[in-house]
Amino acid sequence: MERITENKIVLIVRETRLEELTSRFNTVSQARFYVEQLGGDFADYERENDAYQQAVTLAQQSLGQIGRLQVVQRTFLPNFIFGPDDIVVTIGQDGLVANTLKYLDGQHLVGVNPDPSRYDGKLLPFHARDLERIIPEVIRGRRPVNSVTMAKASLNNGQTLYAVNDLFIGPKSHGSARYTIRHGDRSERHSSSGVIVSTGMGSTGWFSSLVAGAKGLLSAVNTPDRRSTGDFPPLKWDSCSLVFTVREPFPSHTTGVGLVFGTIEGGKALTIESHMPERGVIFSDGIETDFLEFNSGAKASIGIAERQGMLVA
Repeated sequence: MERITENKIVLIVRETRLEELTSRFNTVSQARFYVEQLGGDFADYERENDAYQQAVTLAQQSLGQIGRLQVVQRTFLPNFIFGPDDIVVTIGQDGLVANTLKYLDGQHLVGVNPDPSRYDGKLLPFHARDLERIIPEVIRGRRPVNSVTMAKASLNNGQTLYAVNDLFIGPKSHGSARYTIRHGDRSERHSSSGVIVSTGMGSTGWFSSLVAGAKGLLSAVNTPDRRSTGDFPPLKWDSCSLVFTVREPFPSHTTGVGLVFGTIEGGKALTIESHMPERGVIFSDGIETDFLEFNSGAKASIGIAERQGMLVA
């Protein structure tokens, strides 16, 4: 089969649980011993790995016939440079799509579900066998594409970090985050477990869990104010606003709890100034190893990113 493009197709893969265990314990047999002595089902790890490797192999065969294929491990994403005309394919769970999108700038991304019986895959509409049909349509501009709003954190030292689902601003480990938060014409000094800023795509994830927890707490203490159900409708993926919430704010004579929830509209920003002498961080989409230091003197301006993710439907 003759290639239909000389543009690069980048296939993003990740280690399976079995591969991670084997890397940790050096051999499959030692990994098996570890899992089974704890009562785990090692066969499930093997089934998951087999399904994933089959999907990757099929994808490599199909994509290699269409264009120039490059396979990249997820761990290399922060340092990988994508070309402007690259087509990107991920094989993994929804999180891999989000973790990849934030490093792209206009490139189209195709999400592949390696095991539909195991993963729901809201961001994974395709199977590996679909690629030989889908990718040529992407190249010819014949596939619909969903725009995905991203968040961006900009520090006063010039560093930036993008997020497809959410940004976390707070302590690197369990402890208190100390900072001043500014939203519009309001400002407040906080001691909390951190701040979550979510996009439309992320509003159904971590953010919705925090809202659900707050709603459950209100019900448990039987608050007399029943005018609100506590529900927060999720935003659309291409929403022109972000939402933020503060985790476990602590009231004291120097810290408040009045500015703990709100929206960040397009063109506006949420500003946070760190008062943490050390271990303050900003990370995105659950990847704690790719973070910005956020210690005393650092100021973060958080708003809608100037670029969008492009997710092939």
